[in-house]
Amino acid sequence: MQQRIGSAIWHRVRHAADWLRRPELMVFLPALTLSAFWLGGERVLLMVALGAPFLFLLAGAFRFHDVPLTPLPDGLHGLALRPHVIAAMDRAFQQQAVTGRNTGCLVLQFDAPDLLMDRHGRAAQTEVLASSAERICAALREGDSVARLEGGGFAIALAPQRRLDLETMVQLAARLQAAIAPPISLGAARIYVSCSIGFCLGTAAPEATGRGVLEAAQVAADDALRNGPGAIRAFSADMPRKRADRDALRAVLEQALDEGQIRAHFQPQISTDTGALSGFEALARWHHPERGILPPAEFLAMLDEAGLSERLGEVMLYQALSALTRWDKAGLTIPMVGVNFSAAELRNPMLAQKLQWELDRFDLAPQRLSVEVLETVMADTDSDMIVRNIAALAQLGCGIDLDDFGTGHASITNIRRFTVRRLKIDRSFVTRVDEDRDQQKMVAAILSLAEQLGLETLAEGVETPGEHAMLAQLGCGHVQGFGIGRPMPFEQTADWIAQYRSRHVPPPRIGHRAR
Repeated sequence: MQQRIGSAIWHRVRHAADWLRRPELMVFLPALTLSAFWLGGERVLLMVALGAPFLFLLAGAFRFHDVPLTPLPDGLHGLALRPHVIAAMDRAFQQQAVTGRNTGCLVLQFDAPDLLMDRHGRAAQTEVLASSAERICAALREGDSVARLEGGGFAIALAPQRRLDLETMVQLAARLQAAIAPPISLGAARIYVSCSIGFCLGTAAPEATGRGVLEAAQVAADDALRNGPGAIRAFSADMPRKRADRDALRAVLEQALDEGQIRAHFQPQISTDTGALSGFEALARWHHPERGILPPAEFLAMLDEAGLSERLGEVMLYQALSALTRWDKAGLTIPMVGVNFSAAELRNPMLAQKLQWELDRFDLAPQRLSVEVLETVMADTDSDMIVRNIAALAQLGCGIDLDDFGTGHASITNIRRFTVRRLKIDRSFVTRVDEDRDQQKMVAAILSLAEQLGLETLAEGVETPGEHAMLAQLGCGHVQGFGIGRPMPFEQTADWIAQYRSRHVPPPRIGHRAR
């Protein structure tokens, strides 16, 4: 009985304290003191003047927390959690009608967090988060709340203020990026990190609640991360719709991969010395149920944006190795097949082991797989994981082909460093090479470089007998293009091979003299 009475009294005290802490009551304080003077004179006025502030101060001392603070990992003590920043913004909305002050939320996400983890490990990632949290807190005002989000980002709920507009938020976001930018020292290493930031003003949120503002800021941060590194984005009303469209597109692409709509088509490669078939390249084609066969330009960018590049790589590798096995069983000698590897695949720490397992699964020698890497990817030597993976694949025995050579900025040092086996000359240098003297000089220079470095060469985009003949005379080892054979489904390759070998003739002679 006494316990119930005590609990009831405590509940009433909490309720009274919460009621007295409401800021709108401060409006009535002058009226209260005047009423005391009119009703009781100076003595009552003195009692009210001394007692009322003490009463409000006492009420403010009773701060009740229904949800206990959950401790964060070592090095990140003192940060709030998601419920705390939501509650802080909810209070700001409740008081906005009286105070006239607005709030806002920023969400900070680190650019390339997976790369940081791969390169330096989880312990270093935790240290970077702790150091970044200290810098963020130092760049904010007293009263702003910082919370750590799932996945390594941070949410900042701003203390209510009167003049909070778009320009202020952009300046604050830039200040936070500048605070993050200086290198973080971890032992002998200096780690540079950058971040992308999305924000939402309380007045721009689709829902005037703390949760609504935080979710809107996260949508803006996701958009900033896609356009990063170092991007800043403000929430706009059409962002959720665009996000929904991307999610729907991802679902469509996942379905296409799961149902086998995206398949490998194989384009033949020919030796210019003997005219023999030297291999095939596996190229992705989408057999769309409504639009027919779509080329890579129609969907590769969408796959990359949807984060499905690795899934596509798995599909293409499986179909390429399956094709080699089936050609072997049919008695068709195909020396090798080339498969393109994206930057996302090359950042996978388990890539070499995964590829070894696939080759063992199909009982194929590594030398029969050509790993094609874009020159732009190989020029990105800042990624230690890409460097390590390409070296591991070369050591495994796979051939490393530098794709689209001449369009990127790969140095000779990188070519030697990655144990490149073959340069694939981009089609922009091949077009009209039999007629254009400048094209011939460019190709001759590339072929001379390859010869000095002991590398094989293959020219892409060969469309005419004249281009084929000129490339053969200049010394290019292999050719590929529509003039040799178009990419075709696996089911058509056996017939094409039989027809090609039945009419196989020595390489064509030059048909046009260069101008």
